[in-house]
Amino acid sequence: METGGLPLELWRMILAYLHLPDLGRCSLVCRAWYELVLSLDSTRWRQLCLGCTECRHPNWPNQPDVEPESWREAFKQHYLASKTWTKNALDLESSVCFSLFRRRRERRTLSVGPGREFDSLGSALAMASLYDRIVLFPGVYEEQGEIILKVPVEIVGHGKLGEVALLASIDQHCSTTRLCNLVFMPAWFSPFMFKTTSGHVQFDNCNFENGHIQVHGPGTCQVKFCTFKNTHVFLHNVPLCVLENCEFVGSENNSVTVEGHPSADKNWAYKYLLGLIKSSPSVLPTEDSDFLMSLDLESRDQAWSPRTCDIVIEGSQSPTSPVSSSPKPGSKASSQEAEVGSDGERLAQTPDSSDGGLSPSGEDEDEEQLTYRLSYQVQGPRPVLGGSFLGPPLPGASIQLPSCLVLNSLQQELQKDKEAMALASSVQGCLIRKCLFRDGKGGVFVCSYGRAKMEGNIFRNLTYAVRCIHNSKIVMLRNDIHRCKASGIFLRLEGGGLIAGNNIYHNAEAGVDIRKKSNPLVLCNQIHHGLRSGIVVLGNGKGIIRNNQIFSNKEAGIYILYHGNPVVSGNHIFKGRAAGIAVNENGKGLITENVIRENQWGGVDIRRGGVPVLRSNLICFGYSDGVVVGDEGKGLIEGNTIYANKGCGVWMMSSSLPHVTSNHVSYNGLYGVAVFSQKEGSRELPGGHGAQENFSEDGDAILWEPELEKDDDPLRQPVTIALVESNSINHNGASGLYIQSSEALHVITNVIHANGDRGITVAQSSQLTRVANNSISCNRQSGVKVEAQCKVELRGNGIYDNRGHGIITKGDSTVIKNRIHSFRAYGIAVRGRTKALVQENIFFQGKTNKTIFQQISNNRECIMQNNKFLVFKKKSDTWRLMNPPARPHLENSLRGPSAAHGGQKVTAMATRITARVEGGYHSNRSIFCTIL
Repeated sequence: METGGLPLELWRMILAYLHLPDLGRCSLVCRAWYELVLSLDSTRWRQLCLGCTECRHPNWPNQPDVEPESWREAFKQHYLASKTWTKNALDLESSVCFSLFRRRRERRTLSVGPGREFDSLGSALAMASLYDRIVLFPGVYEEQGEIILKVPVEIVGHGKLGEVALLASIDQHCSTTRLCNLVFMPAWFSPFMFKTTSGHVQFDNCNFENGHIQVHGPGTCQVKFCTFKNTHVFLHNVPLCVLENCEFVGSENNSVTVEGHPSADKNWAYKYLLGLIKSSPSVLPTEDSDFLMSLDLESRDQAWSPRTCDIVIEGSQSPTSPVSSSPKPGSKASSQEAEVGSDGERLAQTPDSSDGGLSPSGEDEDEEQLTYRLSYQVQGPRPVLGGSFLGPPLPGASIQLPSCLVLNSLQQELQKDKEAMALASSVQGCLIRKCLFRDGKGGVFVCSYGRAKMEGNIFRNLTYAVRCIHNSKIVMLRNDIHRCKASGIFLRLEGGGLIAGNNIYHNAEAGVDIRKKSNPLVLCNQIHHGLRSGIVVLGNGKGIIRNNQIFSNKEAGIYILYHGNPVVSGNHIFKGRAAGIAVNENGKGLITENVIRENQWGGVDIRRGGVPVLRSNLICFGYSDGVVVGDEGKGLIEGNTIYANKGCGVWMMSSSLPHVTSNHVSYNGLYGVAVFSQKEGSRELPGGHGAQENFSEDGDAILWEPELEKDDDPLRQPVTIALVESNSINHNGASGLYIQSSEALHVITNVIHANGDRGITVAQSSQLTRVANNSISCNRQSGVKVEAQCKVELRGNGIYDNRGHGIITKGDSTVIKNRIHSFRAYGIAVRGRTKALVQENIFFQGKTNKTIFQQISNNRECIMQNNKFLVFKKKSDTWRLMNPPARPHLENSLRGPSAAHGGQKVTAMATRITARVEGGYHSNRSIFCTIL
């Protein structure tokens, strides 16, 4: 296309010499000329924007090397913003009464400087009229008294920024004023460089050094492209103030303080500022800009050492899934011969990953020694968090989370949560965006019901970035917070608000610190590489922590203590150098549907009175245990998938009182569930476990105790016995359940299947351990082994197809109403001088050359009565156990009441725990969680 016969390139060269008014006139000629003017974005519009003395690069100070999407749009936004202070004049002129008597006059320009019309700012102000422009020529202007602005004026420095310095204390009494291109310093008699109580002030492209700026509501301010060096901006009860594209350097205290609830009285500028904010580009995320938040960040940090395992989800039609089909008769066993242990147990040399590999049958069986399989199907809790991990980890493959576990983007989360969306879109009090806070003590301090919104800022090398206290509310969107000497964001004394989409990293203390009844929504942030914990919640702190990526922190990803009680859901917590989540010192919390993986210590660590609800989480690929319940730990551990951790699935201390129910515990390197005595099994873990976090802000941690909330709920009843109930414990490297405890324990209705050692090992049990209604099958050694001097009751269990004996007992055992079957060994073997009662059991014979019962010594204290022995007589004999009563029916009664047999109630509860769990101390001992 050509305009007027000339090529477009030539027209662009000609128009590049025009000034702004002329460009505007050209754009009004016709559509072709309008599009031609718009096409000058990277040439003439860029020159106009960068050549303006009243503004700087549109992306200064955070990204001065990044060009804006449109130079024309950036220039337009600045031009409109620079005219806000004059909107009051338009309101006055629109008045009907005023328009009848007004006399039109042009704005005057008053020059101040050597050889100019005025030699001082004070003398020029004395002669100024409404909306006059006062130009200060290069020089240093020091006013000996306070300057009072009584009429709206514009004060502008001539030349480059830094050539005009003003040492003055200005008190604004007029409705509006604008100051531009000036260097402010405090006068000798006052630290305040500028203050206003009711009017509107606008600062553009100014420097402030070593002083204070004060704005009281209903006054408002608009600050853009300014630098504050050791300068404190104090905003008190302001209805709306905007700080945009500013730099705050070297503050000895807070850079910005927002105090008091926004004033209900609003001056004339409020509506114009609000309109300007809504018309300017927002930092709220879009689907494209938020793409990285939805990705796993493994590829973004080469220092990480990824585990080489695949994750297989139930329902993905994996042909190697071991529970996808029941074991078949005649399946191949290990090619290596099994060895016989000291107690007559079968010891496998090469474990197989499938149930078939753990099957006692094999092709090398002699035809005369015919074996019979029992037809049954292993059941367990329903899949949680996208499915149960059923297949074994595959060496050499990388971890790939399924799509159902990928985090939502911030925009998706806000669309789901209308309250959060309204909060993110609201503007009240102070708006700070695209600013840089660096190399000082504090960034933004919001107190005493203050309101502040921070968007797209950078906070670095500060003592702290943001503090929110005393019922104040903050909205933080898309900020970058790093290298703070203390916590990045600190909330206390009922502070709250929305913290969303921020990048928080390399801070010396917690990335986010929530305490003293503060209750924020922490959403879709990246909190990583902290020198302590990612998020700390303590001192009755609350909050909703959702959909965050918390990784590579030196201590616990989330640390809850001193009655902290947050809701932690949908987060990815991974690659931490300590625990994923640590709950200590009476901490509480609802922890649900998180992915906790690849942490150096326990995925979740509960100690010293911690009483969380841990529900429906995926805890996998940890370098230690999945869940650790240490000394006096409590809480409900329900419906979690605990998979492929190098240590135990669940590690419990006998002095702890958790309720472990309906979990999938599989393919862990050691025991599925291990219970150790306090003395022999105690182990303090560093970094968020045994180590005490530094809470120096408010003194010693003991100071929190007088402020703690009391639990007066009459429904809460103490439980004094730990409970392991309705879990699926399978394919773990050692015993499914290992007990070395000095306190009572109940093991009820679990599926303990295909583990690499025994199903249940009771090595120490000075108090009674009740094992009732469990299905114990296909384990590589015996189903149950009870060592000497242990007190165990085995009631109503189904013990099938284990490679060793069904039951080995050396201790005081009661074996009642069980179904017991073993292919290669005895149904029950009694060793030594054992007190044993074997009553009303059903025994199924294995091989023809093995008896069902073996007793090593002539022990009269071993009583057998009313047992039923089934011995096959011919090859056609078959035993099919269809839904045997001894096997738990978990799919239909997953959340049903706990089992009770023989009139003895297994635990003091009316119904199963299905709600939140909290608790406290009692007689210096752990009390289990509340039962509803």
